[in-house]
Amino acid sequence: MTQPTWRERVRPAEFLGLSAVFALFVGIVVLLSTREFNLALIFTCVGFIVALVVIAMLALAAKPNDDERHEIDDENRPSAH
Repeated sequence: MTQPTWRERVRPAEFLGLSAVFALFVGIVVLLSTREFNLALIFTCVGFIVALVVIAMLALAAKPNDDERHEIDDENRPSAH
């Protein structure tokens, strides 16, 4: 089995980063519109969780590229042992 590439190892951090940016945006919008810090904090947390789940589901729904298809085919192929 091959070692994961740098891109494959960083992908979870990308999901967390994108979710955090979305959550901060939601929190700032709520804070500026209501001026209530507690409400903004609640919406920030909910926004982070919702964004993380949506991004993860979209990543699962993505079709594999050619390299991934070859890896899947190699794993499913019966071994000669």
